[in-house]
Amino acid sequence: MASTAGGCKHSRSASAIVAGAASGYHLLKIDGYSRIKGLPTGEALKSCAFTVGGYRWRIHCYPNGSKSDYSDFISLFLHLDDGQVTKQVKAQYLFRFLDELDDKPPPSLTSEQVRVFGSGGWGETKFIKREALEKSEHLKKDSFTVRCDIIVTTGFRAEEETAEAQRPRKANFVSVPPSDLQRHLGDLLHNEKGADVVFEAGGETFAAHRCVLAARSPVFSAELFGSMKESDAAGVIRIDDMEAQVFKALLRFVYTDSLPETEEEEQDTMAQHLVVAADRYAMERLKLICEDMLCKYIDVGTVTTILTLAEQHHCEGLKKACFDFLSSAVNLKAVAAGDGIEDLSKSCPSLMKELIAMLGNFVP
Repeated sequence: MASTAGGCKHSRSASAIVAGAASGYHLLKIDGYSRIKGLPTGEALKSCAFTVGGYRWRIHCYPNGSKSDYSDFISLFLHLDDGQVTKQVKAQYLFRFLDELDDKPPPSLTSEQVRVFGSGGWGETKFIKREALEKSEHLKKDSFTVRCDIIVTTGFRAEEETAEAQRPRKANFVSVPPSDLQRHLGDLLHNEKGADVVFEAGGETFAAHRCVLAARSPVFSAELFGSMKESDAAGVIRIDDMEAQVFKALLRFVYTDSLPETEEEEQDTMAQHLVVAADRYAMERLKLICEDMLCKYIDVGTVTTILTLAEQHHCEGLKKACFDFLSSAVNLKAVAAGDGIEDLSKSCPSLMKELIAMLGNFVP
């Protein structure tokens, strides 16, 4: 009941200013550390562009410091990508070695200062002394990996608080850890405890659990609890036309919703194989993840191969990315000068009409 004084009724209301945010992180692996130590002070190695909060970013790594005052250190800076330096973006960031985060939840950035990114970058001039790095466990097999967590401020809005929100909050006596379901399911796959089905792919066998597979893929569900249930009860299910490493990666995704780490030079090939596997087992999220990965590998030498893959396996986003690349007159002429167009006409003639229409736009 509202309180009264002198016959007047008092009401109570509250509102909050909410800062919207988007978060993400990027892993930068420095492979061949001993070969980059000779770079001059002030010369940076730049990561590939990555997106957080709708903005493209790059990490600049200075193996011998960003300035002469820091020549004994490795310096790390976060920059907006070159095409977006005219924008003013507010963000928080934190650099850490990847191995510092093993078996720990992602770091909180609430204590990190909000920086305004524009034409310059922000970072750590003294991230680590080279001598200390070389004596530490962070450097393994002449390489180390840094994780950069970022929170981008996406805007501000006013919200009316409910009566419940206006009440004084009680102390937080319980700390709930992040979900460890993925780790437990991953252990289940690794230990093979309770496995009730065996597959053979690429000459290797893999034990798994029917219920998990069926829950993640309608195709596995139909095969393992449908017509194949009796026929494979005592035998091994053979997976044709799929390499062992690809099927292993597929199983890992089924159990953990994540993919194993792959050498950088093999990532595009693995992504192409997994697109085929994901389409085969109707695993749409996996297919979309691989489509997104392949978008980064589109160039003059790969675009027709990736475009063919996208057409054959109904990857609309990846197909659009290929045509976006070919919409450049320079790129299109470079591709046309090679064998890619001829190969495309043989493998996917249905795509040629769209490509010919695009070529027509560049006829003088």
